[in-house]
Amino acid sequence: MSYPPPPGQDPNNPYAQQQPPQQPYGYPQQQPQQGGQPAYGYPQQQYGQPQYGQQPQGGVPGQPAYGYPQQPGTVQANNGYININNIGMAQLATMGQRFLARLIDGLIISTVLTVVMIAGLGSAIGLGNDLEECGTYATPGYSQCVQDAQEASMGALGAMMVMMLCLAVFLALYEWLMIAFKGATVGKMAMGLRVVKEADGQLPGAGGGFVRYIIPIAGAVACYIGALLVFLSPFFDNSGKLQGWHDRAAGTVVIKK
Repeated sequence: MSYPPPPGQDPNNPYAQQQPPQQPYGYPQQQPQQGGQPAYGYPQQQYGQPQYGQQPQGGVPGQPAYGYPQQPGTVQANNGYININNIGMAQLATMGQRFLARLIDGLIISTVLTVVMIAGLGSAIGLGNDLEECGTYATPGYSQCVQDAQEASMGALGAMMVMMLCLAVFLALYEWLMIAFKGATVGKMAMGLRVVKEADGQLPGAGGGFVRYIIPIAGAVACYIGALLVFLSPFFDNSGKLQGWHDRAAGTVVIKK
């Protein structure tokens, strides 16, 4: 009694052994495993390690990926650049540049103040000469001469007060309004610096310019020591933005144009 050949065997060749089915060409061959481990030469995938050609997932915690844009207000480490909206990456002004700009402004203000003082001194000298020309009590018309000199001195004093008022207005307009609407005084212009809002890169405006101006003025009441501390306060800024106390109050930073 004969039995039919098993499936896949040539009926005309009963002695041929059954061959396993072949996989299509180019299809990755399955490798036998021994003891649960892939065979030698089979690509292994370890936990937490990306395969060749794959991009690693995640990154260093707290560090942006390479080429990823930084958030506005972020200071790049050790290179003095800050990312500001509507401006992009801008270079922060160094304390040396800011000192030179303040020095130039100081020279301009001192020149104007010197002119005012010379005018007041000239009025005082003229008053002294008028009194000497009046002579003594025995000189005829002495009383009238002294009265005229006093009236002249009152006029000179009034003119001096007007000049001091003009000087105060000049200082306010120079520091406050130029920063507010130009972003720079003459000294900052000469050094290529500009004061902008940290949030959007715009000019400080009247409000921001006034806050930035009035804080050093308030500090100057205490023998100018407070104002000096305000101007030196950028050295104490740990954020790397070199913001003084007046900059923080006004929300501004000083950058290179």
